[in-house]
Amino acid sequence: MSEAVPRIEYIGRTAVVTLDNPPAHVFTASILRELAAQLNALEADPAVAALVITGAGDRFFCAGDDLNMYVGVNPAEARELTRLLAAVITRLHDFSGLTIAAINGWCLGAGLECALACDIRIGEAHAQFGLPEGRVGLLPCGGGTQTLARQVGAGWAKRLILCGETVDADTALRIGLIEEPVPAGQARDVALALAEQAGRQSPRAFAASKALIHANHAGDLETGLAREREAFGDLFDGSDAGEGVAAFLEKREPRWDHNRSRST
Repeated sequence: MSEAVPRIEYIGRTAVVTLDNPPAHVFTASILRELAAQLNALEADPAVAALVITGAGDRFFCAGDDLNMYVGVNPAEARELTRLLAAVITRLHDFSGLTIAAINGWCLGAGLECALACDIRIGEAHAQFGLPEGRVGLLPCGGGTQTLARQVGAGWAKRLILCGETVDADTALRIGLIEEPVPAGQARDVALALAEQAGRQSPRAFAASKALIHANHAGDLETGLAREREAFGDLFDGSDAGEGVAAFLEKREPRWDHNRSRST
């Protein structure tokens, strides 16, 4: 098996999934496929009552997608790639047990979307959060445009998505992006303690309560993901996506065409 495959460790009835694709734990197509399969297997395992997802080391939770995936793709191929991320996001969101993101460093793009799909987010003091896709001619395609505003409100969602702003753990706590900030190296342990607390709850009461909380959130995640896939693919029917990805990979500033008319 590739070293990039996420690692799974079992602690009591909690499964700890560790993203481990150094240095920044970015998602490739093969990693997303494997992660979706792992999450499906954990959902089907009656011995697993909670899930903690974190990153290896102390610098990155996950820095998002590997942009090499999007080099030279057409709109249909781009939309197909987004389905790989959607499968992971949907499984995290719909997981029957408690899901906790133990955010141990930079949490960007698809990494933040995975964290948003979890029930609870614990962020270490040095963590940074953002959805910088617009800087490379892309947009969040794993529910970011749908779930971030529900979590932090439209204003902050627009700052992170439309302005490409990143926020630290203190700001993330203040705006409701994370539930608890902790010192460096402690997110995993705090997450495991919360998972143990949840394990003391009545299983039927837990399941019913989680379903009711999800139902109270306006909008349907599946519909939102489908809309994002369409919009993401549309970006490849023009120059912005190709130029943005190329500029990032070539370590230069993108040269946008600002003379084109805006979409209506």
